[in-house]
Amino acid sequence: MKASTLRSILNLWPPFLFSGIRVVEFSADWRHARVELRMRPWNRNYVGTHFGGSLFAMTDPFWMIMVKESLGRGYRVWDKAGEIEFVKPGRGTVAAAFSLQEAALDEMRAAAANGDKVLRWFEVAVTDAQGETVARVRKQIYVRRKRESQAGDDA
Repeated sequence: MKASTLRSILNLWPPFLFSGIRVVEFSADWRHARVELRMRPWNRNYVGTHFGGSLFAMTDPFWMIMVKESLGRGYRVWDKAGEIEFVKPGRGTVAAAFSLQEAALDEMRAAAANGDKVLRWFEVAVTDAQGETVARVRKQIYVRRKRESQAGDDA
């Protein structure tokens, strides 16, 4: 699947669509993505700021997808863990910009070369229109080379 196709699908995916989450950019090489969350009456919390679940949801699938597509079919890639730190109240439109570096991919390839599992943390900041950090989200990604008999599987 092409990144532009997945971007379109994610923008129509009900958990994103109804939360006000929009994938603005997904680079063709799967190395960069930008996601925005607009403030809507249905995604505000009790005190009128962005609901924390929406802030986490806007960042949820991207590290896993980017790593999986960048490494290719010879690897199993899953989300293992996630955490969010709320830094300040989020209001208005907030954004998260993901950038996957080749060095990180090289490290994971090398660590998984003998069949061992690899666990690596990735972090992204959710920022407001002024560029101030609203939240920091960390995702731990699991990577393992598939056995030769599984290399063609999508599992």
